[in-house]
Amino acid sequence: MRIITSIEEMEREVAQHREAKSSIGFVPTMGYLHEGHLTLIHTARKENDIVIASIFVNPLQFGPNEDFDSYPRDFERDEQLARNNGVDILFYPNVNDMYKPDFSFQIKVIDKVDVLCGKKREGHFDGVATVLIKLFNITRPNRVYFGMKDAQQVAIVTSVIEDFNFPIELVPVSTVREEDGLAKSSRNVYLTEQERQEAPNLYYGLKMARSLIEDGERNPNIIRNKVIEHIANHTSGEIDYVEVLSYPELKEQKEVFGKIIIAVAVKFTKARLIDNITFVV
Repeated sequence: MRIITSIEEMEREVAQHREAKSSIGFVPTMGYLHEGHLTLIHTARKENDIVIASIFVNPLQFGPNEDFDSYPRDFERDEQLARNNGVDILFYPNVNDMYKPDFSFQIKVIDKVDVLCGKKREGHFDGVATVLIKLFNITRPNRVYFGMKDAQQVAIVTSVIEDFNFPIELVPVSTVREEDGLAKSSRNVYLTEQERQEAPNLYYGLKMARSLIEDGERNPNIIRNKVIEHIANHTSGEIDYVEVLSYPELKEQKEVFGKIIIAVAVKFTKARLIDNITFVV
């Protein structure tokens, strides 16, 4: 496995693989790799000749009161995990290289951002889109891999690829969960022991909502309120949102139909957790 920190060196490396007609699978991450990331890497390994993973904690997607400085980082650990799980190239750029002082553009996402995490994290997906446009141009992948745990991000990345005409296939990968159902996340390490016991109730609430729909319930407000009630009664966290929307359009519906997403976000003492399920009604 090669570790590359320079954009120019990364571009030269990619050009060689492109010239050799090798297919490139790309897994962008912010590091502190867990099983969810490794599942993306394993999927990319099966489908491509070359696997590139990036580690870059992107400052543009953190708000002023969010956890950029305290976001977990452990490059030596990440390097070993990447090496042991089939990554060919680990791209590890620094902030000053990615965003030079004279960086003169601002990307603004105008659709799919007024709901879910985007509703209260103004500018977050502008930062996500900005860094991905740069990373896509640097790594020039055939396929890019994202986890469905952040389904809103997957929906927005779909638009980035389509609207900017990137010749890239987006491969969504199912959420990886602990045995008790909790979605794997780098932020789970911040949960207290009690909160860790409570946290699977986010997923239990989602499964309950799906059962309601399968039993014939079509009113999104009734479904939403049932999930809120379950999470409020079984966790000490503060509910940020519970939404029932079309997917990937992320629009409200008067009656549930078609492909939908049921998504939740809950704030615990030192961690904000998100989870969702998508399915066709």
